[in-house]
Amino acid sequence: MKHCGQLPRLAVIAWSIMATLSPASVRAESGSPKDVAFFENRIRPVLVKHCYECHAQDSKELGGKLLLDTRDGLRTGGETGPSIVSGKPDESLLIQALRWQDIQMPPDEPLPENVISDFVKWIERGAVDPRTADAPSKDATNNEKTLWSLRPITNPAIPDVQNAEWARDPIDRFVLARIESAGLTPTRDADPRTLVRRLYFDLIGLPPSFDDVEQFAAAYGHNRMMAVEQLVDSLLASPQFGERWGRYWLDVARYGESNGNDGLGRNPTFPHAWRYRDYVIDAFNADTSYDRFLTEQIAGDLLPADSDEQRDRQIVATGFLAMAAKPAKAMNDNFDMDVVADQIDVVGRGIMGLSVACARCHDHKFDPVPTREYYALAGIFTSTETMWGVAGHEKLTAPVTDLHVLKAAPKVLPPENFVETVVVKDSATGVPRPAPKPKWPVGTPLAMGVRDKAEPADAKINIKGESKKLGDVVPRGFVSACGLDDPVSIPDKQSGRVELAQWLTRPDHPLTARVVVNRIWQHLFGEGIVATPDDFGVYGARPTHPQLLDHLATRFVQDGWSVKRLIRAVVLSRTYQLSSAASEELLEQDSTNSLLTRHNRRRLDAEAIRDAMLSASGQLDLQPGDGSLIRHRDILVNLAGNLHEPSNKRSIYLCYLRSSPPPELAAFDLPDFTAVTGKRDLSTIPAQALHLFNSDFVINQADNLAELLMQTPNEPAKRVHLAFRRVLSRDPSEVELDQAIELVQQTQSELSSSEKAWSTLSQALLATNEFRYLD
Repeated sequence: MKHCGQLPRLAVIAWSIMATLSPASVRAESGSPKDVAFFENRIRPVLVKHCYECHAQDSKELGGKLLLDTRDGLRTGGETGPSIVSGKPDESLLIQALRWQDIQMPPDEPLPENVISDFVKWIERGAVDPRTADAPSKDATNNEKTLWSLRPITNPAIPDVQNAEWARDPIDRFVLARIESAGLTPTRDADPRTLVRRLYFDLIGLPPSFDDVEQFAAAYGHNRMMAVEQLVDSLLASPQFGERWGRYWLDVARYGESNGNDGLGRNPTFPHAWRYRDYVIDAFNADTSYDRFLTEQIAGDLLPADSDEQRDRQIVATGFLAMAAKPAKAMNDNFDMDVVADQIDVVGRGIMGLSVACARCHDHKFDPVPTREYYALAGIFTSTETMWGVAGHEKLTAPVTDLHVLKAAPKVLPPENFVETVVVKDSATGVPRPAPKPKWPVGTPLAMGVRDKAEPADAKINIKGESKKLGDVVPRGFVSACGLDDPVSIPDKQSGRVELAQWLTRPDHPLTARVVVNRIWQHLFGEGIVATPDDFGVYGARPTHPQLLDHLATRFVQDGWSVKRLIRAVVLSRTYQLSSAASEELLEQDSTNSLLTRHNRRRLDAEAIRDAMLSASGQLDLQPGDGSLIRHRDILVNLAGNLHEPSNKRSIYLCYLRSSPPPELAAFDLPDFTAVTGKRDLSTIPAQALHLFNSDFVINQADNLAELLMQTPNEPAKRVHLAFRRVLSRDPSEVELDQAIELVQQTQSELSSSEKAWSTLSQALLATNEFRYLD
């Protein structure tokens, strides 16, 4: 990145930041992965179940000339006009009909309030609808033979290239072969100062210090390869590695410390969810093999353990299946199957990149997943007891469940004199009532998770997804389209989760390894080889480098499913170490960088921006977080007000309450953690500039940095150098030095405060593009 230009003066900081806004703020018509998932899981099943009988192309009699089985039909509407007004649910005829106002739909009885709330939320978010213009007419199984991701993983030959000396790793030859076939050459290598910053943020999510940069640059000058290898190995061994890469997995696992809005406005806490967070961090730091990592999360409670500590760890891992953002139990006959649908979705999209959950009501319209196989998987989870706890003592949200009691974890009592201030209210009257006596002594170490039911059984097909309309019993099993023909026998007395984990982690499974190596590539390059990391299905993106994807998947499995070994190989490649700058020819010929002729310039995510600010101000506490703010609080978040407290810990240890995210992170595209999120939204909007200008957190870090600067001798030039070194890990240019001193002097003159003058400079630097972007 070029050094930042003229430093903004106090009065125009916000304007200058907003002036950098890019077209990335414009949301694609197809919607974000989060919005697409919301439609597929919350909206489409309701349309299929309650609307298609009268409002689909194959309806015997089309009601009101209204088609609801295509996107265009829904938008165009019928005899009474367009069904939806994007962003305006109250003006949408669809919502009026669901509310039984002038029109009453469905005609027999209104839908539950929480379902109508989902439709309101969907329209508020832009009514994203990924369906095509024409309703699909082919059976899902017709796509099975042509879907690339279900073909066996190959081990392709390493291609020949013209410039063989350029490549350092087979990865480079796969990339270079594509570049050369287009008649292009890669851009230059990144300079050492750019590369060291990239490596620090990519591997541990923190910036290098000025001294780190200078030491690496010097070592790079002596022996480039050795310098990079030694740095990479030290970063991979750092405990901060697990905090960075564990956060990525928590997005996939839809980790949250509360249920989220249940559709009726209630949001119970998950006081013990933090144990799963710590499990994930530890697993990445230990480089637990990915096949074992998955197995523990799906069936850890059923695996043998050599110690109480190992038993506890495996039980906590099954929290992966218990993190559902559940709709309210009240007036919801499908509550239990909604929980199962979430579990199938996190396994389907999170592990396999396949939207299996779309087959709940009907054969999948696009991907080769028939309804029978959905219920074959469902039987595994209906045979499993999901344990989330007391649900804020609100039975209308969710029934009370048991929790795992850990054996080796210490007993931790609430702080002395702690008194819960959030009252429990009667569900019917709203009158406060005493909280029920807990089942366990106060401070007992508990964990969310799952365990097998006493009597496992196969599931019956729910006709149109309706739990009260039952069809045939389906033996428990898996997705046949994956082509793994060896029969798997599930014991009658077990749920089948062990067998599911074994099936998912077979070396010849066509999806599991492909999906995870694509996730790793995406986090290192900003874009996956497959641009839709949670969707390897018919309507997902095709791989830009299919042979490279299979090479990485094969290599990953052969190397023992080691995440660290794959990351190391990728970051040591020539491809990863390219500059993000490029010639006009490259920018024109490879405008989207699909050929990987250069590195992608990326904005840091919310957690990295916050952690980097704490690092720059000298306030970052690298000790792991201890538990959670809500570890002793089984309450409804919606009755509690703001539960967040200031913290100098890394962002992963903040309290990730659904529907009430950490305010320091919310501005920069934090997901809502209610569904699998393998790729966060990326927007550039005025609210982010306002956050950098007005946020108490940002202002406090600027003040803290100013205090550090003022501890040095009162020599403006030295203080400016220190400010640049702490924030940008470099010295200022002569022009920047002069401008910074001028800014400080003028601000001090205007405000009559040396502290505010240096805080102004600090905040200006923290707000620069150079600080929050990675080249």
